[in-house]
Amino acid sequence: MNYLIAVLSDRIQAEAAYVALEKAGLPMDQVTILGRGYKTADEFGLIDPNERALAQARLMASWLVPFGFVAGFTFSLITGLNTFAWAGEIGNHLVGGVLGAISGALGGFFVGGGTGLIVGGGDALPYRNRLKAGKYLVVVQGLESPIREATRVLQQQKPESLQGYTA
Repeated sequence: MNYLIAVLSDRIQAEAAYVALEKAGLPMDQVTILGRGYKTADEFGLIDPNERALAQARLMASWLVPFGFVAGFTFSLITGLNTFAWAGEIGNHLVGGVLGAISGALGGFFVGGGTGLIVGGGDALPYRNRLKAGKYLVVVQGLESPIREATRVLQQQKPESLQGYTA
């Protein structure tokens, strides 16, 4: 499936682009307007990368924290290190387990998607930001030939940006 996304500055431009696509004979069930008064990013399925990264980090941490605890406890038990004399023998092993669990949580955060939370990623976020700024998106989805025709029609509307994707 191919996608073509045009960013337009206001509702009038978005509606004019929609009408131009309709006049060009494109199947209108494949054309969607996103923006105030039309579909939202969530209704269209534009995934928020922050939500996805947070969910992935939680999933990774859910098994890395217990694994880290067991690994830290086992490492302390095998090596017999007496790092924290105040804790006693069992306490040292428990502290090793807690430190291993903390390492597992950090691993879950960084490997599981926390870096994506900090740095950001994907094209969905810029489109979401443009919708929040009051812009409109006209999205055309379909095969290659209708997308080429839609590109020609939408270029005449002078959008702020026009980007094609293949899924």
